[in-house]
Amino acid sequence: MKTILDDICALKRVELESEKAAESFDSLYSRAKDTPHRASFAAAMRRAADGTPALIAELKKASPSAGLIRGDFEPQTLARALADGGASALSVLTERNFFKGSPENLKIAARTVSIPLLRKDFVFDEYQICQAKVWGASAVLLIAAMLTKSQFSQLLGFAESLGLDALCEAHTPDEIEMLLSGGAKIVGVNCRNLKNFETDFERVAELIKLVPSDKIRVSESAIGSRAELLKAGGFGADGALVGSVIMRAASPEAKVRELLGKQ
Repeated sequence: MKTILDDICALKRVELESEKAAESFDSLYSRAKDTPHRASFAAAMRRAADGTPALIAELKKASPSAGLIRGDFEPQTLARALADGGASALSVLTERNFFKGSPENLKIAARTVSIPLLRKDFVFDEYQICQAKVWGASAVLLIAAMLTKSQFSQLLGFAESLGLDALCEAHTPDEIEMLLSGGAKIVGVNCRNLKNFETDFERVAELIKLVPSDKIRVSESAIGSRAELLKAGGFGADGALVGSVIMRAASPEAKVRELLGKQ
């Protein structure tokens, strides 16, 4: 049975072919190699002294499960607000069809803030990794559920060759094992079911303990309060990706401060 992930990837493949027709891989790769490195995403994933995980605040206008999340979506203003609030990094959606993201949002964020940026998208091709570097990313997302082990290892190695980190996302014990055996240094545990997009926060506790402590561990999805953020830290998360609750807030900057215990 087809899932939302299948639908997203099918459209991404069509979109990517059009992008490749507009610029060759060799041309884009050359530009990617010449693009200066941004601040390290991996280095930013460190828990605070009080146990609060590093906060990855997400620039997200919409999602398949929630629909429109923020109508007044102004990427420059939002990026600055999230950084001023104390976010350690930003996750910027570049997927157009289901999340209403845009490469331009990543470019704007790169011009606006100095903290690390993650290209949040559905990556399966080296071309997309070159795009991420050129657009200003510090890291890319690699989702185990949509890659074979050999594809994952190839993409991870390619990203690292360009000076990019990779947030390697898992949803099951088998996916965690695949990522670790494939060389993942940053493992994200996403408690969202990619078949129906429902979340189960307690799933983080079960899965994150399977990731060795010498890896960087990130909790993804379903965090809506400071208590839950601290709970993720208690599970062992070094970082946590938080999107919807921040994007729905009247003041995203104040919401970030609240999550971090700065108010």
